[in-house]
Amino acid sequence: MRSIINILDLTKEEIDQLIQVAEDIIAHPQNYLEKCKHKKLATLFYEPSTRTRLSFEAAMYELGGHVIGFSEANSSSAAKGESVADTAKTISCYADIIAMRHPKEGAPMVAAANATIPVINGGDGGHNHPTQTLADLLTIHREKGTFEGLTVGLCGDLKFGRTVHSLITAMARYDNVRFVLISPEELKVPSYVKMPLKQKGISYIQTTDIESVIADLDILYMTRVQKERFFNEDDYIRLKDSYILTPQKLAKAKDTLSIMHPLPRVNEIALAIDDDPRAAYFKQVLNGKYMRMALIMMLLEVK
Repeated sequence: MRSIINILDLTKEEIDQLIQVAEDIIAHPQNYLEKCKHKKLATLFYEPSTRTRLSFEAAMYELGGHVIGFSEANSSSAAKGESVADTAKTISCYADIIAMRHPKEGAPMVAAANATIPVINGGDGGHNHPTQTLADLLTIHREKGTFEGLTVGLCGDLKFGRTVHSLITAMARYDNVRFVLISPEELKVPSYVKMPLKQKGISYIQTTDIESVIADLDILYMTRVQKERFFNEDDYIRLKDSYILTPQKLAKAKDTLSIMHPLPRVNEIALAIDDDPRAAYFKQVLNGKYMRMALIMMLLEVK
């Protein structure tokens, strides 16, 4: 039995295998309708979620399984003070696999240490979100056919964005990937994320100006510049419009660019871009379901 807490819990070869299974699910969905028949997924979501929770539930239903669980901490025994460890032990008596989201970093790891069934981290605070990264990787693979030789731009909140950190970590394992890190000075990628890039000699540049680099990008991964991260509201007002992607800012971009976003979107991508063939962020949502199906099968050892 194994759990997935961090994207590095999966080898590069295992990620490639998950992508192959996801592609086969897309091509032959009828072959997977009963793969998890009589199996139960418990979704333990201690904070709000739309895409991640419903994606896990849709994945399990489409594999022929069942779903139990809760969508907020107040509807569970956590409201009475029950620990994550005790909840994990209890749920292990009822389900075959757990998907957990928690506001505290490390909570899914505690659950995995106490459960007797696999645990998948559905996001823990600002720490890890491995299944979002799997959705991102399948999207890149379907859009580009490869991970190698790509120039990947990441834009917005690169300091606190867990999806950004996980994607950089995952993509850094492939050859000739180049990163372009676009953010305000206040929200630059943390040094602990950049350190492995330096150690491996992976190329990256940092800039505050999206328009100066957009022509070079194969992937543009947008995130929200979050007002609550700024100590000075004047700085936020000065910077926020710099990172709203508009058709005008895309004027110099490649026709083959793929625009991604982990969602939810607030205003960082103009609605007009939804009709641009380069927009891939709603494809990401669907790809997340397929990768979660593949991961559930892997952890339940379903062929």
